[in-house]
Amino acid sequence: MSRSERLLALIQCLRRHRRPVSGQALADELGISIRTLYRDIATLQGQGAPIEGEAGVG
Repeated sequence: MSRSERLLALIQCLRRHRRPVSGQALADELGISIRTLYRDIATLQGQGAPIEGEAGVG
């Protein structure tokens, strides 16, 4: 899966959940490491995606 495909899959996954979800659950669903997930979230936030996160929630 290319990086752009992975970022799109992450956006779609977040839209599906609608409620707080843990980073590990997202990483498992996407088949990526937690570090890659955090890097991808930072990339999307840098491009203006309204993704919020909070330690210990979800």
